[in-house]
Formats: sequence, structure tokens, C-alpha cells
Amino acid sequence: MGKVALITGVTGQDGAYLSEYLLKLGYVVHGVKRRSSLFNTERIDHLYEDPHVENRNFILHYGDMTDSLNLTRIIQEVQPDEIYNLAAMSHVKVSFDTPEYAANADGLGTLRILEAVRLLGLTEKSRIYQASTSELYGWVREVPQTERTPFYPRSPYAVAKLYGYWIVVNYREAYGMHASNGILFNHESPLRGETFVTRKITRSVSKIVLGQEECLYLGNLSAQRDWGHARDYVRAMHAMLQQERPDDYVIATGVSASVRDFVRMAFSEVGITLCFEGNGTDEKALLQAVDESLFAERVGAEYLSVVRDRVGDVVVAVDPRYFRPTEVDALVGDARKAREVLGWKPEYDLPALVREMVASDVKLMKRDAFLQAGGYKTLKYFE
Repeated sequence: MGKVALITGVTGQDGAYLSEYLLKLGYVVHGVKRRSSLFNTERIDHLYEDPHVENRNFILHYGDMTDSLNLTRIIQEVQPDEIYNLAAMSHVKVSFDTPEYAANADGLGTLRILEAVRLLGLTEKSRIYQASTSELYGWVREVPQTERTPFYPRSPYAVAKLYGYWIVVNYREAYGMHASNGILFNHESPLRGETFVTRKITRSVSKIVLGQEECLYLGNLSAQRDWGHARDYVRAMHAMLQQERPDDYVIATGVSASVRDFVRMAFSEVGITLCFEGNGTDEKALLQAVDESLFAERVGAEYLSVVRDRVGDVVVAVDPRYFRPTEVDALVGDARKAREVLGWKPEYDLPALVREMVASDVKLMKRDAFLQAGGYKTLKYFE
């Protein structure tokens, strides 16, 4: 029998990659997903196993981080060797609109899992990974940020995660739990949610070059982030729970880039050069030139007329509605401890990440356009 893992937030980006990774290692994976009237399992559909099949390795449970009885029941039934708490209200900007829910799900939700493990007498059996965040650093005290850098959260999301971080440390020290915090810096992929800035950028680039969208609207173009690939980061999560002693680790690439840089790189992937003009809320980017051979290779020669007609047009603009009430200007992590203790290092760099995300979204947007045009009968062309 392989190890048994329980993953909250299994339908999210990290939950999907982690499930895939653990299944390949021979784990039995149980996932917790929220009930919805719509299917929201696209990221894990390829892992799905029919409930009527015996000896399944991938099993889903309905649950919610705000329901302690439900979480306790699931943990009691599953008896997990490892718990990965990835569930959260994770959109920083939206947390300003839903601060109470963010506190309940992200802060108290972590406590509910810890307390369930304690009450069920599983402190010796179940190891716990808590998905912490670089947003804890907020108004940064030093650059780069390490495990010893003081926290200064700047959003309801980050404040809720701060409680989650410290309650993990407290239960580890008070009850001897094997509970670790992964302070993960921004990690992206083609599975990233569509409202997060990196995926918003790559989707809009794809739509603009296909003639489906006129302009990409963003907030703070100067914000600096340390962007890695989620596929790399789930390996670090697993490695933390394989250590003899629990601890807290920064997981990051150590390289920062601005939102503006990410935009420029994404357009460059399809052969488009941008020219940025103006400052602050008046900043915009014009489509300056097109490498037609690269565009034809990455997007398709049949769409060249779309971008030829857009040369000189504004394709990126700033919308103040997307600014946070309190901004986090610059985050970059020092993952030296993870390299030395866990033996972890990222396999993807930022250009490779952007390339994969843009290619995926170009394919996805072309597929959607094909379906809307009635091409569903020959859909396998895109598969």
C-alpha cells in the first residue's frame, strides 16, 4: 500500500499538479472540493476515476474550509499520512471585498485542520503542509526575502494567511505535530485561474492576436514579482513532508520581473514588439512591430492581417480599478534553505513559463473560436 494524501483545494492549479505528482509516486490521493452547481473539475478531469471502480487511487470528497465538522469527518475517514492544505480564498484584490470570508477560510480553515488532526489522535501519523504565501512580506523589510524576514501583510488575504502561518508554528511547538509552512512566491502555469494577472495577460495576448479582443487592461504595471512554475513548486511541498523534522521554507526562483516585463515577454512570444508610453494611470502600450515569420509559426499565417491592421494601436492600458487599496510593490525570494535542506531547485525559468502559458492560451482561444464557428464535429483537430 502506498501512502495516503489528502489535498484541500484539489481542483485548483496547485491541487491538480500535486495530485498528478503524488499519483505518479504511488500515492492514494483524496481531494476536497467545494460543492457547486457547475462542474469545476477541468484541471483534474484526466485523473478522475469512476466511483464504481474498485481500488481507486484518486477519490474526491465534498468539503469546505469553513465547516469544521465536515473537515473532521473527512480526515477521520481518510486517515491520511500527509495533508496538503492548499484551499484558500486566494485572490488578493478580491479579499478586500470579502475580508471576513478570507479570514474564515484562510485563517480559521487552517486551524480547523490542525485541531481535527489533534482531536482525532493523528498527530503522530498525519504530516501537514500549509500553503503560505510571499504576500506575508507585503511592505518588505529586506530584499530578497528569507524565512527570517519580518512579515508586514498588506491585504485581508495576507493577514488571514499570517494567522494560518503562526497557528501552524504554534501547533507544531505545542503538540509536536509534523506541520510545515511553504512560503511560496508567485507560481503560475497554463492552469492558473483566469482572473490572476499572469493568466489574464496570456489570455488577452492570445485574444488580441486572434482578433477577439481590442485591449488588455491592467493595474500596477510596475509591481515586481518572483514568478515560478507551479509544477516545480509542488515538488517542494512534497519534499517538506519527507523531512525528519518539520520546518518552514521559502520557495522562489530568486529572480524578479515587473508586470510590464511579463506583458512585454508574452507579446514577444508571438512576435510582437510593444512600445510603452506615459506614466502611472496614463501608461499604455502600442503595437509597434510584428515579426511575421515568428507570428505565423506561433499563431498562424491566417491571422497576420489582424496584427498588421493593429500596428500603432493601443493594446495595453492601465485601469485604476485594478489597483489594490494597499499595494505590494516588490517581492523576490531567497530559497537557499530549500536548496540546501530539501535539495530543491526550479526547472523552469521565467521565459520558459511565459512561453508555455502563451502557447497554451493561443491553442485554447483558437479552439474556442473554432467551436463557436460550429467546428465541434472535428474537434479532435485540437486534441
